[in-house]
Amino acid sequence: MGVSAAKLQVAGLEPESIVDGPGIRLAVFVQGCPHKCPGCHNPQTHPFKGGTEMAVEDIFARFKRNPLLKGVTLSGGEPFCQAEALAELARLVHSARKDVVVYTGYTYEELAASEDPAVQALLSETDLLVDGPFIEEQKDLDLHFRGSGNQRLIDMEKTRARGQVALWEQ
Repeated sequence: MGVSAAKLQVAGLEPESIVDGPGIRLAVFVQGCPHKCPGCHNPQTHPFKGGTEMAVEDIFARFKRNPLLKGVTLSGGEPFCQAEALAELARLVHSARKDVVVYTGYTYEELAASEDPAVQALLSETDLLVDGPFIEEQKDLDLHFRGSGNQRLIDMEKTRARGQVALWEQ
């Protein structure tokens, strides 16, 4: 694979997260979110200005340094607002035989209907999609890897194979 020139606006990195998907993960929190869900866990990520510009290659290099990582989690902010660069990062992660979890305030159906090739590229590089906006009235601290009851854990490989949403089974 050639060197990527892709850049991301990043709010922060969590080098060894155990709450943002299965296993130990590098969590990338992107800057910028149009949803601005009331009660959001990461409201500092809402403004599109701010954060730190980081090269995709630099994030991937950090990821590769830790052999204990099962994969990368893309969260935010809204990852699909930086879909092109994140799809590149996800391709690199897959080239290392690791997995990609993406958190989004959009529903799978909204993303699947998008005609944006970058959105489709990131969706195609996603293994586990946690979809839907955070809804404060449905907040539940006992849910696995999500904050509110409306959000789904979607197994994207099975969803692509079946042509309909398949929920992730732990």
